[in-house]
Amino acid sequence: MSLGGRRMPSEYAKALGARLRAIRTQQGLSLHGVEEKSRGRWKAVVVGSYERGDRAVTVQKLAELADFYGVPVSELLPGGAAPSPLGPTPKLVIDLERLQQLPKDKAGPLARYAATIQSQRGDYNGKVLSIRQEDLRSLAVIYDKSPTELTEELITWGVLDPEARRAVESF
Repeated sequence: MSLGGRRMPSEYAKALGARLRAIRTQQGLSLHGVEEKSRGRWKAVVVGSYERGDRAVTVQKLAELADFYGVPVSELLPGGAAPSPLGPTPKLVIDLERLQQLPKDKAGPLARYAATIQSQRGDYNGKVLSIRQEDLRSLAVIYDKSPTELTEELITWGVLDPEARRAVESF
C-alpha cells in the first residue's frame, strides 16, 4: 500500500515490529542501547525501522536478532505467545553468574538445565539466560515444588529477579 509515493507498512510488518519493540523494552534497552550492546552490529536506525515496520527484515536477520535478544525466533513472530507491547509479561531471566556461586547440591539441577538450554541456543554469554514459563514448570517438577515455590526459592538465591513473581502469576 502506498500513500503519497511512500510505501505503508503491512499489518504483519507492524505486528512483527511491535514484537521486536516489546522484547527490546522488556530487556530495558533503548534503540541506542541495542547498538551499544551489540558493539555496532545492530544500528539503532535499522532496528527502529524494523520496529516501525518501515523496513523488511529477512529471516536470517530475524534469527540473528532473536539470538541477540536471547529469545526463540517464535517469540518475535506475530500470532505466537510472545508478549504484546501493551502489557509485556515479565521475563524469567536466570542470573548465570550468581548461579555459578551457589553450592552444587542446591543449584545442580538448575545449572544442568540452563547449560542444556544454552547448548540448544548456542548462547554462551555466561551472564543471563531467559527461560520460558514451561521451563520453570519443568524445573519445578525436578525440584519437587510448585512453580510459585520454586520462583520464591530462586529469588531468595538471587538467581531470579523479584519481578519474576509477576510472570508466575500469569500461569
